[in-house]
Amino acid sequence: MSKCIGCGAILQDKSPLDEGYTNDLTHKYCIRCFNIKNYNKYLKVSNKDYTDLIKKIDSKNDLILYVTDFLNFNLPKFKSPTILVVTKADIIPRNINKEYFLDKFKGNFIDKVIISSKNNYNFDLIYSKILKFKKSDNVYVIGYTNAGKSTFINKMIKNYGNGEGYITTSNLPSTTLNLIEAKVNDKLTLIDSPGLLDYGNIILNSGKSDLNKIIPKKEIRPISFQIKDKQYLYIENFLRLDLENTNIIIYMSNNLEYKRLYKNKECTLKKYDLKIKSNQDLVIKGLGFITFKKNSNFTLWLKEDVEYLIRDSII
Repeated sequence: MSKCIGCGAILQDKSPLDEGYTNDLTHKYCIRCFNIKNYNKYLKVSNKDYTDLIKKIDSKNDLILYVTDFLNFNLPKFKSPTILVVTKADIIPRNINKEYFLDKFKGNFIDKVIISSKNNYNFDLIYSKILKFKKSDNVYVIGYTNAGKSTFINKMIKNYGNGEGYITTSNLPSTTLNLIEAKVNDKLTLIDSPGLLDYGNIILNSGKSDLNKIIPKKEIRPISFQIKDKQYLYIENFLRLDLENTNIIIYMSNNLEYKRLYKNKECTLKKYDLKIKSNQDLVIKGLGFITFKKNSNFTLWLKEDVEYLIRDSII
């Protein structure tokens, strides 16, 4: 049985609605990956429970690359040796010291690197670290949905391999369906895993048009608001903040529309009355974060299926 070189699903020509469907078993891609690759057309598939798979990977004691990005830090712990790989360096604001930023994240990482697949930034560095720390030729790549894992692997193949066997990439969640072995060269095989599903992440329940707004394509320009009188700040139709006497800095895609009102309007989103300390972040899963510069009481209105958290500022 052959596997789709895009998503890793077993190719089959019997069930058009199931994973791995192709009308010709000699093809390298399933219909789903072919449409993503050539037409950016996404055919949605059911979410899977990846917990057991990740546990099996961790039990092998091979090197793990844990891939995340600037806006969506979520740091699970693994028993295996792990390198933290922060992707999309090109979206990080220029005024942020990258080394200081990395130092903010403690854990059982044997090393930490910031990269950009788009700009080929720090790839020689991460490649040298992989060769230094790998336990075998197999190195596993793990990360949450939309962290940039497949794009990273494709760049590694291009830079250090034969340039064949590219993995399907997309802004849409859960593009990779099974483990995919991508042989970079005789010293290294990168094994891509399905994107971990961070429940409560706005990306999981967003359509293509919203994803184009949510996911930044270029350097983020932080937006500051100095709030005195009672104000109501809308970010698209995704959330609302009721604020008074505070200063905030927003780190989100600059494709989003911000609207500040001075009169209250009826809001159908879910309401949270919150307190936050100076120099803490309000994180909206999948969307980005807002740094508060003062101790503040405020109200957050958010979509029912989207979650938030409060943490010490990472900036």
